[in-house]
Formats: sequence, C-alpha cells, structure tokens
Amino acid sequence: MSKSANNSLLLHLVTDRSLSLGRSLVEVVQEAVAGGVTCVQLREKDCSTRQFLQEAELLKKLLRPLGVPLIINDRVDIALAIGADGVHLGQSDMPICHARRLLGPGCLIGISAESLDHALEAEQQGADYIGISPVFSTPTKTDTAPALGLDGLRLIRERVQIPLVGIGGINLTNASQVIAAGADGVAVVSAIMAAESPRQAAEAIRRELE
Repeated sequence: MSKSANNSLLLHLVTDRSLSLGRSLVEVVQEAVAGGVTCVQLREKDCSTRQFLQEAELLKKLLRPLGVPLIINDRVDIALAIGADGVHLGQSDMPICHARRLLGPGCLIGISAESLDHALEAEQQGADYIGISPVFSTPTKTDTAPALGLDGLRLIRERVQIPLVGIGGINLTNASQVIAAGADGVAVVSAIMAAESPRQAAEAIRRELE
C-alpha cells in the first residue's frame, strides 16, 4: 500500500453493481480503466462480507498490475484483509485514528465531507484526501446532505490544503466545472457504471478533466 496513489485521484470510478446493465463488475472496471479511470472505489452496500471480499480480491488482481489504486468503501476490515491501497470512510464509519492504527501510515484514507466543518476536521485528523459530497444532487445515494454546489466546493478549497475529490451527480457535462472550482479529482458512479460503453464514457470524462 503506497500513498503514491495520491497522484491518481483525477478520475475515480465508484462502483455500483445495480447500474452495471447485467455485466460483471470486473468487466465494467476493466473497460473503465482502459478508458482512463485512475482510481477505483469498491462500494458494496448489499452483499455479504464473503462476497465483498471476493469482489475486492478480483479487482485487486485486475488493478494492481496496472498501477491503479483500489480503495474500499466503508469497510476497514476488507481493506486490511486484502491489502487494498486505501479505504474511504463516511461520517458514521470508523474514526480516522483507529483506521490509521489498523491500516498503517502508507494506506490512503479518504473521508466524505458534507460541510466545511467536516472537511476541516478530516484534514486535522490526518485524512489523505476528502470526498466533497454531494457536489450536485444525485439519485445514486439517498442518504446524503443537500448539495454543496460549486460555491460550497470553492469555500472548502479556500480553507483546506489536502486533495479534494468531488462526488455526487458528476458526469461529462459538469466534471470540468468541478475541477475548475478547486477539486483535484472527481468521482463518478452512474455516468460510467450505467454507460453502454464504460470505456468510451471514461475516455470522454478524462478528456474533459485534462
């Protein structure tokens, strides 16, 4: 596990199997990475721990030779078990200090922040990056705070030094605006997972970001 993954925050794919149009997760991720995704966050809300582990192992086997970081959403135990590159935690998940003690100094720890206060606290506690959530309203998560918008992102950028990754309602039409507002990267769910061609969708968004 290496924090060199900090250089790979430009275009996250956050997985959601319910959007994959019947394709396997590995198939979608492989296509998306071929199209320019620089980091993959495995998010599983509705499967058993054993299933989660199996998916994580498959993705690690795919991504590690390509140098693409694999970040596990919420589950520090899964990240630890498979030697993932990082973990992404929400406000109700394990505190950073405990996750760091378990995962070690070389593991990326990202935190979801729904406000400036959340972001400042995450930076102070030693997060490696902050997921600003949600930037825009999104149908893929129903438990989020009201959208922060680009102005909210700019406000956080003015006060926080560590990398910011925007998530929530981000797609081809607005991804470049999120970078222009101060984010170091964007995290995309449905715009890639549900695309007829995940590769072409990722290519198009990557072009916009660059």
